[in-house]
Parts: sequence; structure tokens; C-alpha cells
Amino acid sequence: MEKMEILILKPRNFAEIVKKVVKEINLFSTLRFARVIKSIKQGKVIVLPTDTVYGLIADATNKKAVEKLFKIKKRNSGKPVPIFVKDIKMAKKLAVIDKEQEKFLKGVWPGKVTVVLKRPRLRRGFGGRGKIYGVDKKTIGLRIPKHKLMNTLLEKVNRPLTGTSANLSGRPASVKIKEVLKQFKNQKYQPDLIINAGNLPKSRPSKIVDLTGKKEKILRK
Repeated sequence: MEKMEILILKPRNFAEIVKKVVKEINLFSTLRFARVIKSIKQGKVIVLPTDTVYGLIADATNKKAVEKLFKIKKRNSGKPVPIFVKDIKMAKKLAVIDKEQEKFLKGVWPGKVTVVLKRPRLRRGFGGRGKIYGVDKKTIGLRIPKHKLMNTLLEKVNRPLTGTSANLSGRPASVKIKEVLKQFKNQKYQPDLIINAGNLPKSRPSKIVDLTGKKEKILRK
């Protein structure tokens, strides 16, 4: 059994912490997130608060990291995970986006909407990495979160990150840290680091919209 480490952010109400952060440049030093950046780059899997629920975050260009994430979630390898991107420019490296789709994306991003798009035949890499893992061969679900920590992390790491919820497959996603900790306790595979930001504001996982067909299709409300 692997040992997971928990980093507690105080005060426990994460919303209070975010309100106290005035300058984005001070965000990571204030919350000791330089360590999170380093962990992501080292291929570790981290539980982090997001704008919806607690998420399992890893470098989506790191094969071993994504494989570990699937083991932690007990997720079928054939079931893709959504991907966080820092901006539409990064999204265009991962998906085929026409003008109408880009207009739609600008209307819902950043926000709680994951959009499924077609993947390009010619795929460009990130930082020398030519592949992205944990996604379907033909389509990909992308999202720009509306969350200062996640947005800054994406900016600093400058790579697409996994955006799946921090729960075991078949179990509910949660905004409550105790429920998250309980699910991973005593499991063979565990997250390397858990950022305990207390209970998050009530929220559901993101809405999922499929834009791969002729008409927009809502897969999850």
C-alpha cells in the first residue's frame, strides 16, 4: 500500500483563502504550491480543489502518471478522462476547433463545462512530449476551469492536466474532504499528495457537451 501525504491549507474554508489572495503572482508562495508544481512535473498524482469538486490532477503528457491515476480511481483503461487546459490556444493543439466551436468555447470557458471535440490527425506535443494519455483516440473532452489555483497551476506547468474527479469509479464525486479521504483510505493505490482545502462550495461535476456531431449534444447536465 502506498502512502499518501496530506497538505492542509488554513483557514479550512478555501473560499476565505482565495479572497485573501490579491496578486496572482503571490498565489503559489502564499499556499506553498511550488511543491505542487514540482510534484506534477515529477509525475505524481495529486488531489486538488477545483471549481466543481475535488479533482485528481496529473500531467496528461506523462504516461506513467496517467496510468497511476487510472489505478487510483480503479477506472477502466478504456474510459477516457477529461483534460484541463490553460487557454483556447492549448485546446487547439489537442482538438479540431472551427470558428463556430471557438465562439461557443469562449462563451462557456472558463467555467463548469467540459466540451467533447474531435482530435486532429497531426498532433503537436508539449515540452517535447508528443502524446497525451487517458483520452480517446478520436475525441477528447476539454475544459478551462474557473478557479484561481487550477488556472495558475495550468499556467505554471504549461501542460494539459487531467481533470477527473477525486473518487473511486462508481462512487460519487465530492466537495467534502472527509469523503474524499475516506474513499482512498486503505486502498492499494493512493494519490501521492492531497491538498486539504476543507469543504468546497456545493457543486456538481461539470456539464458535458459533445460538439463532434452536426448538432450540439448534452451528455451530462
